[in-house]
Amino acid sequence: MSSVDRNTSIATALPRRRTRPVRVGNVIIGGDHPVVVQSMINVPTRNVAACVDAIERLYRAGCEIVRVTAPTMEDARAIGEIRALLKRRGLSVPLAADVHHDGTRIAVEVARHVDKVRINPGLFVYRKRRAGIEYTEEETREHLEAIERDLLPVLEACRESGAALRIGVNHGSLSDRILMTYGDTPEGMVESALEFVRLCEKHDFRELVISLKASRVAVMIQANRLLARRMDALGMDYPIHLGVTEAGDGDYARIKSTAGIATLLAEGIGDTIRVSLSEDPLEEIPVCYDILQALGLRRTKTEFIACPSCGRTRFDLPTVLAQVKAATGHLAGLNIAVMGCIVNGPGEMADADYGYVGRGRGVIALYRGHELVKTDVPEQDGVRELVALIKADGRWVDPPAS
Repeated sequence: MSSVDRNTSIATALPRRRTRPVRVGNVIIGGDHPVVVQSMINVPTRNVAACVDAIERLYRAGCEIVRVTAPTMEDARAIGEIRALLKRRGLSVPLAADVHHDGTRIAVEVARHVDKVRINPGLFVYRKRRAGIEYTEEETREHLEAIERDLLPVLEACRESGAALRIGVNHGSLSDRILMTYGDTPEGMVESALEFVRLCEKHDFRELVISLKASRVAVMIQANRLLARRMDALGMDYPIHLGVTEAGDGDYARIKSTAGIATLLAEGIGDTIRVSLSEDPLEEIPVCYDILQALGLRRTKTEFIACPSCGRTRFDLPTVLAQVKAATGHLAGLNIAVMGCIVNGPGEMADADYGYVGRGRGVIALYRGHELVKTDVPEQDGVRELVALIKADGRWVDPPAS
């Protein structure tokens, strides 16, 4: 079992851009479905057993789609072995495959084994860079014809197997033609994606997910905003995959990823996300769910509201907050507040289901919503009394076995 709730519903507090549902295995991206969490293993693909172990760890940690790289045909065939071994373990994990160079042959092969194929428009039909030389209309037409010729077998393979296709543009790998025409810009990223979307639509293939990723947050935000506007104007409703690529590690990488992903989600843009960390991929999953929880888009744990404390606080708030979290942190969906005093506490915790509020030295009060339920509770009994109140209301569940 996953450690998170896979069936949480979308909150209505934030708008969502209306998108078509795209099935990826037993997960659906877009439509009215929750924002989907993804990650990618970092194990060599031909090490089948190690890949399966890594995929299983991610899946049990709450990752809903797992991506595997397929740089060669040998890797593409190994993904078939990975899928078979996962099946023998009883795991129905939605898999995506990353395809870059030599796109057609590899993409056609992996489409037989995965639920989604990712191609990079900048590398799919590679042309040697020609610095400073503009493409003629004829050269542009020939390049687009070459893309269509190579893309068509991939669309047919995906159609036959039921796999979706992710058109994944990276800011750092735009094609030479796009760079010559649009420069190193969000506009170039959008046009790179839309060229492929138009070709897919020409051949009536619409099981598409689009991503525009950059390592610079401002570029990533601008590109995805423009993509959403352009698709809306063209009557396209494809779901969007969000991520800040190559974010790095540590706190800054988490802040950087959140700045890009959360900004767009708050505007209603985005249907699936991946936080890219230079760490164990398992570390990406909690960040994804924290972003979604903070925005009210998924509820996978208790929501805690707590003041920073000040001179009015008459108890050790960080210690008490830690005790409350330890006792109630498994109650997904509940909002619990720990506030230092009654000056702002009851007002600031207006959205909480329960409140633990300081009243004076050594005593606290307990609230149910706005209702004062117990007053002058000895501080040493506060957490126990809070748990008793939740149990009395029938909202308690026992924590899962460790």
